[in-house]
Amino acid sequence: MAKDPWFRSLRERPRNRECCYAFLPLPLTVRRMSSSRLRFVLSRTSHPGNIGSAARAIRTMGFDRLVLVSPHRYPDPQVQAMAAGAADVLSNLQVHANVADAIADCTFVLGLSARRRGIALRELTPREAAAEIAATVKCDEQIALLFGNEQSGLDNEELMLCHAMVRIPSVEDFSSLNLAQAVQVMAYEMRLALLDEPVAPPVPRDPPASSAQMEEFFRHLFNALHEIEFHKGRSAQTIEQRLRRFFQRAQPDARELRVLHGILADAERMARLAKERRNGGG
Repeated sequence: MAKDPWFRSLRERPRNRECCYAFLPLPLTVRRMSSSRLRFVLSRTSHPGNIGSAARAIRTMGFDRLVLVSPHRYPDPQVQAMAAGAADVLSNLQVHANVADAIADCTFVLGLSARRRGIALRELTPREAAAEIAATVKCDEQIALLFGNEQSGLDNEELMLCHAMVRIPSVEDFSSLNLAQAVQVMAYEMRLALLDEPVAPPVPRDPPASSAQMEEFFRHLFNALHEIEFHKGRSAQTIEQRLRRFFQRAQPDARELRVLHGILADAERMARLAKERRNGGG
């Protein structure tokens, strides 16, 4: 008879895979990959206790990268109090002034939101999102899960930085989860997905462009559209949102972006020449 209390507690539980997950440590290689490549980003957090609770939530699931964006109160004693032992998460915690800086090196960003807010993003359940992250995390790419303010959630500008939106399927008449609870749900689903996912060598490929590289491209693209008078006086917002979604789905790599930048630069040059001719300059 085994004397190890860990083994006894495991045997006494039902033969249900999910019941046993709490007793199974993640393989070391998976834990290192996921911890270094997946970050939980909290934007404009109002209550410092939620920061500490979020740190504890991800630590219990084997993650340690927590990033804050313009928290209303930090540092604060309530953070340490609610973290309750997740000191390693707090020691690695980073603070940024805006979401764009917090995810600048990320190639895959998922935003948690209970409301659609008129932004037509692809929607995933937490389990679907975790499966996609588990497949992506092995390819040496940086991934972010983005959570908004407790009262207002993610705003439209923040959602537009995301590749897809994750909606936790809560009941319609009481759909708002506490911030730390939402973080716990996603951390739990990520742990299940990584336990299920076989550890295989990544498929060689050029990594997608980072968030910062994509934002630089979007600025160039939208400026070029104005230079060639594409909108012809109409509102640019709808077409720009659609172009954002198109290129985020495509996930071009850095070399492909350089080609696109070159095309846009030529289009801008031709537009300037055409304007000079119209104005009598040639």
